[in-house]
Amino acid sequence: MASLSIRDVYKTYPNGVPVLKGVDIDIEDGQFLILVGGSGCGKSTLLNMIAGLETVTKGEILIDGKVVNDLSPKDRDIAMVFQSYALYPSMTVRENISFGLNIRKVPKAEQSQIVERVSNMLQIQHLLDRKPGQLSGGQRQRVAMGRALARDPVMFLFDEPLSNLDAKLRIEMRSEIKLLHQRLGTTIVYVTHDQIEAMTLGDRIAVMKDGVVQQFGAPQDIYDSPSNLFVAGFIGAPPMNFIQGKVVEQGAGFGMELDTGARRSVLNLPFDGKVKSHVGREVILGLRPERITDARSAHNVGDAQLQSMEVKIDVIEPTGPDTLVFAQVNGKRVVSRVHPASNPQPLTNMNLLFDVSKAVLFDPSNEERIA
Repeated sequence: MASLSIRDVYKTYPNGVPVLKGVDIDIEDGQFLILVGGSGCGKSTLLNMIAGLETVTKGEILIDGKVVNDLSPKDRDIAMVFQSYALYPSMTVRENISFGLNIRKVPKAEQSQIVERVSNMLQIQHLLDRKPGQLSGGQRQRVAMGRALARDPVMFLFDEPLSNLDAKLRIEMRSEIKLLHQRLGTTIVYVTHDQIEAMTLGDRIAVMKDGVVQQFGAPQDIYDSPSNLFVAGFIGAPPMNFIQGKVVEQGAGFGMELDTGARRSVLNLPFDGKVKSHVGREVILGLRPERITDARSAHNVGDAQLQSMEVKIDVIEPTGPDTLVFAQVNGKRVVSRVHPASNPQPLTNMNLLFDVSKAVLFDPSNEERIA
């Protein structure tokens, strides 16, 4: 196992294009780090820099407290699993798993023991004599993981390993990778664009955009307290609702004027001290879909501050365990989760309960969190 420190790291290509702009990340031995963001955010470049496949323009990368900027990939004791599997098509599964062991001249008897251990762990022992062309996508991904595991490195790097799999296999392999981490306790850095993978796998998540880490922390902290509009909209499925409106004084507190399509109302805000300076100004209220619900589901919202409002339904999407209800609030489409037994119908009015106990307030001018 090994700790990882990324200190003020920049990456600029020879044509002057900046890719990473001052990245700072620290994880402890055995932690599972997720680098998540959209295409072109720099997450794969950062992973390649950790592996030694890309050079660092400025800053330091430390593995177990040792600066590795100038170390070649083979000297970093890291194993990498690629999106494309990168298996040798002419070799059997056994030969693919033991390829790195051969390069390092590990004795044959020891190689056999390692291959047996790894194949049993990944449940591919019955595939050892097959070639990659005879395997399914999930089986090929297991072989790629087996080749990495055979090395017993201090750190694993995964570069979008599940993106080529269908939805069912992605869920299965996601569980396999999490189980693998629990068994081995080895440090893992995992790149993905899938926020569900990020939330379910990681101990720590770095949400990236345009070469900058927008927020770094535990999954639940990022979900509950996103630092800006980008993070709030990227993490969560469906994503957080954003309702823009004006802050008004409401009795002894403050509220936001809402037009729900059925009527105009004022939603009480719980941010008394931090909202006072924004009275009369536009703000953006962030609410997760599960925080806008119906009476049948209200028991799921915990320590709630529920306010009933009538909305006009645009569209419904039944999902089985709940139904997604879409309505217009202040000219923006808002999604809520309600109990299927409520039987919501399009183009009708429905009373929904708005829970502001977990609401987040953003400044529309800079998109940063106010409260």
